[in-house]
Amino acid sequence: MVGDELRSVMRRVPAAVAVVTVDVGGLRAGLTVASLVSLSLEPPLVGFAIRRDAALHELLREAQELAASVLAAGQEHIAQHFARGVPPIALWERISLRDQPEGPPQLEGAVAWLRCRLTDELPTGDHTFFVAAVETAEPGPPDARPLVFHGQAYAAL
Repeated sequence: MVGDELRSVMRRVPAAVAVVTVDVGGLRAGLTVASLVSLSLEPPLVGFAIRRDAALHELLREAQELAASVLAAGQEHIAQHFARGVPPIALWERISLRDQPEGPPQLEGAVAWLRCRLTDELPTGDHTFFVAAVETAEPGPPDARPLVFHGQAYAAL
């Protein structure tokens, strides 16, 4: 089956691990993604794929605004915590957040943070590929090492 072969090939390609978050009228949700990619610098755009049956899928559409926290080495537990794609999608107990006045939550200790606004979506198989305009991009500490997903496991670069 080609899908199984594709999965086997893609397991050999390391992918950055990020948590995409939204806040819809005080309801916060987040989901771990390994599909966050830079699409353009002018204008600044990123993209990521979300399964259509994930609770975050419709919340993203409703919120139109999102944050992406690119996880750091040592944050595997956070990646696992937000990896659930169906409710309860995000339990916020014991999750450290950055101090910010408004907007979607950003996770403390990440290697980078993006604040974005959705601009487009494309149906792609059992996922939707969301395109988002980056409104702010903030790097973390220069010595922070990113968390990646490779070979069905989390690893640090």
